[in-house]
Order: sequence, then structure tokens, then C-alpha cells
Amino acid sequence: MKLSKEQKAYISGFLDGDGSIHVRLKPNSSYRFRFQISPSVVFYQSMKEEKYLFWLKELIGRGYVRKRKDGMIEYILGDMESIQYLLECIKPYLRLKKKQAELMLRVLKLKAGTKTASDFLKLAKEIDQFQALNYSKKRIQNSSLVEKVLREEGFLAP
Repeated sequence: MKLSKEQKAYISGFLDGDGSIHVRLKPNSSYRFRFQISPSVVFYQSMKEEKYLFWLKELIGRGYVRKRKDGMIEYILGDMESIQYLLECIKPYLRLKKKQAELMLRVLKLKAGTKTASDFLKLAKEIDQFQALNYSKKRIQNSSLVEKVLREEGFLAP
């Protein structure tokens, strides 16, 4: 994906206004530390304006579009490589979501280097910071729960 300055500015404005940058911690016993880290960058639009999201997907060349039952449509980037590339491209142009982009880039770097349960707990604590930056519901899966599970499972000393 090779984007012009104008395209980077447009994408960042779209994300600032009608998008979100977040990471979910999902309980999943099949994962080594019992939680899945699910990062995403999402652009939202009314189904009436879906052509703009399909245009954006074509421009960026990654991710997928999902139509919701409530009349909204989402363009989602959910893989680390695509998220990292896009955010590094548009970060200089972001205004409202610059802190979320910087936090996401730190989280992705930490995630790539996570080897131990202690590393994973540090990652979960970093993810907790999204709650203060985003207008989100109260997170149930947070670093306190991760720490509790890691101790119960014997990954961390009591």
C-alpha cells in the first residue's frame, strides 16, 4: 500500500471522526496465557454510505468489510502487520486518536516480544490504558483478571 500525503490525511481524518483504535483481551483457554489479544482499527459508516468504506478498503488493500444488522457497516483491520503499517503511515496526521495510535503501536511491539507470563501481564496493563482514552464500556477483561488467572494457573508465583 503506497499512499499519498493527501490519502494519509484523508484516512486519518476519517479515523478521527468515524473510527476506533482498540485492543480486546478475550479469555481463551487454548492460548498459552489463557487470553487472546485482539487488536483492531475500525472505520464506521451508515449502510447508505457504504461505497466510501469499500473505496477505503480498496485504497488500503487490507482488512475486510462487515455489514451489521443495525444499518451500520464497518471496515476492519485486525492483523498486526496491517494495523502497524497503517498507523505508522497516518500517525502524523491524526488529531483526536493520536494517543490511541501511539498506544496501539506500543502494544503491538510488546505483543511481538512477549515470552513470559510477566511480559504478558505488562502487555495487559498497557492494554488497560485504552479504557481511559476511548469512550468504551467498563472492561471486564483487564490486567487484574489476567493476573488472577495467571496466578491460578501457576504461571506467576503467588
